[in-house]
Amino acid sequence: MSWDFIVPVCLDDLVKSGAVNQYVVQDVLSAKQLPSHINSFKAALRSQGPLCILEHFDTAYSVLKHCRTVDVAVKEDTLELLIQVVRGLSVSLPTLLLSGSLSAVDRKQQLNTVKMSVFLLCKLTETLESDSYRETIVTAPSKGRKKDKVAGKGLLQWDSEREKVLQCLTQLLQLDIRTLWSLSLVEEEFVSCVTCCCYKLLENPTISHVKSKSTRDAIIHVLGIMVKKYNHMLGACVKVIQLLQHFEQLASVCAQAVAAWSSEYGVKAIVGEIMREIGQKSSEELAREGSGVKAFSSFLSELGTLVPETMIPNISVLLTHLEGESPSLRVAVCEVLGEVLVRVLSGDKLGDSARASRDRFLDTLQEHIHDAHSHVRARVIQVYARIVNSKALPLCRYTEVMELTVGRLGDKSVHMCKSAIQLLAAFIAHNPYSCKLSSVDLKKPLEKEMAKLKEMKRDAQKEQMPVAVITAADLWDAMKPEVEMTVKAQLEPGSEEEEDEKEEQTEGKEERSDRDTALQIAQLLRESKYRKAVGLCMRAHSLFPESSFFSDLADLNAETLINTLATLFKGPEQEIPEAMSSNAPPTPQKEGGGNEGGESELKKQEMLVQYLKDTESFALQVERAIAVINNMLYWKTTTVVQEAVQFCVTAFEFSVADSVCGVRKMLPLVWSTDVTIKDAVIQAYRRLYLNPPGDNTRAKAQTLVDNLSDLMIDASLGTVQCLEEIVQEFFSSESALQTSVVQVLWERVSGKRETKALHRRAAVLLLGMAARAEREVVLSNLDTRCSVALGEKVAEDYLLARDTLITIANITDHVRQSKGVPFRLPVDHHLFSCLSQAIADGVVQSDPHWQTFMEQAVRLIYFLAESPDQLCSRLLQRSAHLLLEQITEGGEPNQSQLQEGGSQGSEEQASCVSLAQVLSLCGAVAFWQVSHLERSVSSELRRRRGEKEEKEEKEKAPANKKEANDSCVEEELGLVGASAEDTEVEFIRKICETELLAEGNMLSAFLPLLVKVCSSPGKYSHPQLTTAACLALSQYMMISPAVCKDNIRLLFTVLEKSTLPVVRANTIVALGDLTVRFPNILEPWTPNLYARLSDENASVRLTAIMVLTQLVLKDVMKVKGQVSEVAVLLLDPEPHIASLALNFFNELSAKDNAIYNLLPDIISRLSDPERGMKEEDFNTIMKQLFSYITKERQTESLVEKLCQRFRTAKTERQWADLAVSLSLLSVCERGFKKLQECWDCYSDKLTEPGVYQPLLSIAAKLRRRAKSQFKAQVEDYEKRLTAVHTKGLENVESEEREQQMGDTQSQNMQTPQPHKSVRKTTRGRGKPKLNDSDLVTPRKPCSRPKHAITFTSDEEEEEDAVMAESETPKVTTPIARTRRTRLRH
Repeated sequence: MSWDFIVPVCLDDLVKSGAVNQYVVQDVLSAKQLPSHINSFKAALRSQGPLCILEHFDTAYSVLKHCRTVDVAVKEDTLELLIQVVRGLSVSLPTLLLSGSLSAVDRKQQLNTVKMSVFLLCKLTETLESDSYRETIVTAPSKGRKKDKVAGKGLLQWDSEREKVLQCLTQLLQLDIRTLWSLSLVEEEFVSCVTCCCYKLLENPTISHVKSKSTRDAIIHVLGIMVKKYNHMLGACVKVIQLLQHFEQLASVCAQAVAAWSSEYGVKAIVGEIMREIGQKSSEELAREGSGVKAFSSFLSELGTLVPETMIPNISVLLTHLEGESPSLRVAVCEVLGEVLVRVLSGDKLGDSARASRDRFLDTLQEHIHDAHSHVRARVIQVYARIVNSKALPLCRYTEVMELTVGRLGDKSVHMCKSAIQLLAAFIAHNPYSCKLSSVDLKKPLEKEMAKLKEMKRDAQKEQMPVAVITAADLWDAMKPEVEMTVKAQLEPGSEEEEDEKEEQTEGKEERSDRDTALQIAQLLRESKYRKAVGLCMRAHSLFPESSFFSDLADLNAETLINTLATLFKGPEQEIPEAMSSNAPPTPQKEGGGNEGGESELKKQEMLVQYLKDTESFALQVERAIAVINNMLYWKTTTVVQEAVQFCVTAFEFSVADSVCGVRKMLPLVWSTDVTIKDAVIQAYRRLYLNPPGDNTRAKAQTLVDNLSDLMIDASLGTVQCLEEIVQEFFSSESALQTSVVQVLWERVSGKRETKALHRRAAVLLLGMAARAEREVVLSNLDTRCSVALGEKVAEDYLLARDTLITIANITDHVRQSKGVPFRLPVDHHLFSCLSQAIADGVVQSDPHWQTFMEQAVRLIYFLAESPDQLCSRLLQRSAHLLLEQITEGGEPNQSQLQEGGSQGSEEQASCVSLAQVLSLCGAVAFWQVSHLERSVSSELRRRRGEKEEKEEKEKAPANKKEANDSCVEEELGLVGASAEDTEVEFIRKICETELLAEGNMLSAFLPLLVKVCSSPGKYSHPQLTTAACLALSQYMMISPAVCKDNIRLLFTVLEKSTLPVVRANTIVALGDLTVRFPNILEPWTPNLYARLSDENASVRLTAIMVLTQLVLKDVMKVKGQVSEVAVLLLDPEPHIASLALNFFNELSAKDNAIYNLLPDIISRLSDPERGMKEEDFNTIMKQLFSYITKERQTESLVEKLCQRFRTAKTERQWADLAVSLSLLSVCERGFKKLQECWDCYSDKLTEPGVYQPLLSIAAKLRRRAKSQFKAQVEDYEKRLTAVHTKGLENVESEEREQQMGDTQSQNMQTPQPHKSVRKTTRGRGKPKLNDSDLVTPRKPCSRPKHAITFTSDEEEEEDAVMAESETPKVTTPIARTRRTRLRH
């Protein structure tokens, strides 16, 4: 073969004559000729194998040239042939390459075959991929099944064919075909041909989908081979960067590819090259790339999760982007750091360099918790959450990061707050300190261990006092004179007797060794037995002549003997064993050993104290976070609320102090309209209380009841109602625990198990909650309940009896809201006899809990009894008889008896309490009698009417078609039921007005007594009696308008004159109910209700703001200028009252223009000199109220209104208040024009600093954000303000007139003009002046003089303490009554 195939850059290059021996396409076939030549190609492939491509290259080339015009079948056949050729090469080449006997001609032939087949296959694949993508765009299906039909027009099953192409390329390229090239240098064009095909396939938009995973992996595999074997690393780096710049969706695919090349193919350098390419991009380049920045960020984040350890050596090149302007890149770098910290730089076995890198990365992350971009801050917090969950955060950084996270709870970004809550929950769940994080519980152990540490330090300091240490040399120097004298004495001739004595003493010890003898001599010297030591030393030489210890004694004289003794004393001392030296004084070395043990104990104690300190600090941070997160439970953002709920659950599980507050605070969210929030709260309570641990069902039920009982104790009424919803949800769902739970509850209620009183009451209430889901839970054991809680011992625990009645009420139709025939019990039922007996007996007792029991009992009677009015009438009669008997026995009550004291005084006191209880019973019966008529009786009448109408409709059809049509029209208009319902309502109203208080009715007998007690506070001064009488009177007034009109003046007198705060608070609540029921009667008395907002007692103010909020927001009461009293409560010393006032205005702002309409009157009332409000308080209130003014038109109108009020303001303080109010508005250009137009209204007040400064601040705000033309106007206005303030209005106006006259004269001198009348055009004076009388705010109507009302304590006839007729306000604006006049509960 004389020619070489050169892989062309462009397809057309093959038809051009190239270099010498270069292959050139000779004949480009037409589309019609292709089928026959393809058949020849097939035959040649069968006969010749892969080498047939050398002869039939032009055929396949012609298909490429005519690819857009030829049939799909031709392209399919060509693709299949090329795939077979490449596969044939993959099969035949291995044996040829391994044989090593290829000639140059055969090698060239095989090389040309490889290059031709690969070139054709890659180019055809690219073309078919482009055609497929083009068809999917042009003929994109809109819906459903059209997709299959449209796809059939192109190449059939291209996805599977694409995988075949990649597989056969992989098989071929995996072979060592580089030996076919000279010097194994594969040309760049061949590599580019294969890789460009792969990159073309990667550009498919669906390549990142799950269904394309096999294709994606195959492409990555082919490119991995090219990178590893064919020197494509640099090209791959450049191409990856280009793909990321142009195809954002390929970020994940590119990251997977680079990770595979790095780990599976061992080309780790490619990660560093790509990181350097991204790291070297400047901010300007990144700003131009747009979507490429997001792709880079996603790529780095994904790569960090795949190969974090490979990225560490080059991570420094990315850190420069942390100072860049791209937030997405900052996020990506932080996420890479997080992955490195979690998966590489974690654990206790890190080296010094790794630990330094870890600390540096953590410092970097910590800095970006305060990043300028909220998204970066949130993602950094999420990275920290991953680090904490993986337990990769060093213990020393817990407190610092925790503190920063708690600070981020106040972030403006909702996403940031959510992430911060998640991180705090992770801190608690994975904390290394304790399973219980309560700073209160940790305080005592910490103080105890700190005290112990101080004591140990004190002892250690005492032991470390400096002690004089005497060495052996010092001892020898001290004893040497005596030893010398002894030696001399021993060496004298007369010492033989002593030597004989020594021999006798040492007899039996001759068998000692020389070492033992030396040690004995040293010990004798220490004990100051010098003669024995010298004698033994002299004899030792004869015993051990060859011993090194005594070798110097060969020449025995005083000097050698002393030297030997010195050596034995000072030298061998260190070798003395412990047994021999036990009697010696302790040496410094031995003291050091004891100190080491003490120091280790001291270090352990210091570590323990530090651990407790860290634990307490961590617990305090958690408690601080709880206080913030508890307030986030009521945010409007659902996701934040969900995270807050989850955090509260986690904190509660770890026994964090005050965590139960969050758990209880989230409870009202079960009423949330947002289903996700409601479900989150229910699931939280299920997790905490309704899924208890235990070995068996009984144990689980016991734990569940204990948990719920603990939650019920000390719970408010609202908490109980919310918990009722969750418990009802539990009993509504099928659970194996339900039966066991009910059994445990009944055991506690009946007293079978010894239970505390609070837990017993909780069990009763829990049974009532279960009864709402299943009535039989209570109904089946009703007699048991009556005997246990309402029997003879009812007086011992009225609270248990009350809770029992609440539980029984849950089986009634009123609570269950069931339809159909009402469920009621006969009057002679055992339950009602027990109730009547308990109420009547309690009337003459003084139990403080009888009142609540009685109210629930009367309520239950009207809910459950067949004829409750008869039953309650007998009950009233019986109670009255018992009261009269008590009074008869104790004497008639009067004031003189109350002052006598002693037993008579106590009897009188008991009579007053009994009378108060009877009056309370009367009021309760009156209230529930009206409720019974308007709810039970009325609903029963409607039910019976409905049944009757249905029955009549079934019995007879309409008489004729016309009647049928008329009836249909009436039904559509709602006329059929309306007239009947009006009749029923009128019937009920007539009963209330004429029959309930008619003569002979038991209720009417008590009304005069109620009026007398309320109007004679001097005579009836007992607090409980007064309270009960006022409340009962208000309940009587609910019966009919006539009773309300007759006693309304008396009730308002009590409201204003009573000295008891509880009476005033109760009266406000009662008047609120009366306002709902009889609005026309109560409307003239509205100012009297608002007056209670300034009551001296906080509880009265609290009640007043709550009642008025309900009346105003529900449109029962008109909003008037008296709302200024509510505004004053914004600064109330009681935080709860201030928050209610703020909530009032928040809700009122939701009504259109409500606050806007009220603001001028509120300002006038609050700035009234008679009120004497402080300037700071006024500014604070106005700042809050003006924050609700957001519309531009409202601002413009308020500017004009407030400017006009300058005319009627009398004092400098009023001027200043108006100016401050103007400065609080967000004045825009139109508002500024209004401010200029009203110049005359306030210009004469500008000399006052209180007016000038606020107006100047308005101009300053406008100037900061104004455009050039408007800015000039603002500056002129500002100069004018300053001029008038400094010089006065008269001087400024005279200067302006003189300047204007001068300008006119100069113009007349220059150009004579006909005389014209000069019109004054001073800014702000274009409009005619208004008369002051036209702008005067209407004066408040003169208040009518109030007659002084005195209370007397005379026993005889006295005047009623009620308002005089002249004090009664007249009806000014009647409020239309709605047709429905029933009580609202």
